[in-house]
Amino acid sequence: MEKATTTPTTAKLPLFTLTTMVVGSMVGAGVFSLPRRFAEETGVAGALIAWAIAGTGMLMLAFVFQSLAVRRPDLDAGVYAYAKAGFGEYLGFFSAFGYWASACVGNVTYWVLIMSTVGAIWPALGEGDTALAIVISSAGLWAFFLMIRRGVKEAAAINKIVTVAKVVPILVFVLLALFCFKADVFADNWGGADYAGSLFSQVRGTMLATVFVFLGVEGASVYSRHAKKRSDVGKATVLGFLSVFAVFASVVIVSYGIMPMEQIAELRQPSMAGVLEEAVGTWGKVFISVGLIVSVLGAYLAWTLMAAEVLFVAAKDDDMPRFLRSANRADVPVPALMLTTALSQVVLIITAFSDDAFNFALDLTSALSLIPYLLAAGFAVKLGTRSDPLTDGGRTSNRELTIAAVAALYTLFMLVAAGLKFVLVSFIFYAPATILFVMARREQGRRLFSPRELVILVVSVVGAVLGVVALAAGWISL
Repeated sequence: MEKATTTPTTAKLPLFTLTTMVVGSMVGAGVFSLPRRFAEETGVAGALIAWAIAGTGMLMLAFVFQSLAVRRPDLDAGVYAYAKAGFGEYLGFFSAFGYWASACVGNVTYWVLIMSTVGAIWPALGEGDTALAIVISSAGLWAFFLMIRRGVKEAAAINKIVTVAKVVPILVFVLLALFCFKADVFADNWGGADYAGSLFSQVRGTMLATVFVFLGVEGASVYSRHAKKRSDVGKATVLGFLSVFAVFASVVIVSYGIMPMEQIAELRQPSMAGVLEEAVGTWGKVFISVGLIVSVLGAYLAWTLMAAEVLFVAAKDDDMPRFLRSANRADVPVPALMLTTALSQVVLIITAFSDDAFNFALDLTSALSLIPYLLAAGFAVKLGTRSDPLTDGGRTSNRELTIAAVAALYTLFMLVAAGLKFVLVSFIFYAPATILFVMARREQGRRLFSPRELVILVVSVVGAVLGVVALAAGWISL
């Protein structure tokens, strides 16, 4: 373990860099898997409704983070800090852990998709879940650990370059798909009539995928302590979200004009490569595959940085054990970074036992992130319903309160859409994490749990037990 220094060199990030952190966090594995994920569930009409719901809900969340960054400039690390300020230390701890765990699980999807992409020409890698794929992915995990520990400033600079590089192939995909667009195919894909269930159930089936691709919208908020100007945090959040939303929705919709959705649903991931291959030939598949690897590695970098930052700030606030507050001379929280890499390693091994490693990790990432998002939106609602002496600019306006309420309702809807399976699996992650909370309390010589916190503990433990029983009995599966 490296010792904390008294005068770390803190990198100050401008608006453009903060915006690229947001874009870089969201543009990763998810966008390259969207055509198949949507085609498996619904047609054009359902996709348009899904994007309207997701776009509205996530935009409200982006506005919430923008508002909170301005009104509570004393709070760093975004999601975690807002939950703690609004609902107490234990739920704040759960928010920090859930956000961190979702980032670790999400990082696994990146390596699975890289291995699946290369597996198209190297069959031994399968779809990213073979023993060889896991070994190579593990090597990648620890190689990034060694790189990131050199410094946040250097990693942020790399991310800025990678963000530009990875957006280009996605934009090229949209433009080429528009050029090869077939109106008759698009019309045949409109209704999704061949799918069982109502239009609502079709839309619901896409919801976790939309949550996953928008994870990272709070990226600038997480890095608020590194911002040159506090006001840039909110601007970067909204600018990054609007840019990414336009691209993601376009990727899905134009794909419906290239080939029948039942064929898209059968494509190997990354399905975007298969769609472009249908449109322009083999070179299109190769082009997207290379773009995917660049994109995914960039997103992995951004998410690993954010995950370690959350643990580090939580430890500095005495909500995590003290060993996690250590940083090296480059201002990198090495113990937090190592724990982040270790959990990703564990989840990577678990994917070997999953029927669909990529979709399982994707959906679990989304489910784990919803609690932190809900608590952040709930804090914004709380600020709007009663006076807060720490809030800058006076009482929250009716507009801000409405936005916060819509964001909270959206995240609740997402939890329902996730279904009982992923809620229970999430509890399996949350409950054991209380060990870290207990360690922190003991270090401070404090009472372990208040009566209210005991209730939360019981709920989380019961949920975890039910999750384990459901897995053991085969009621739910990975």
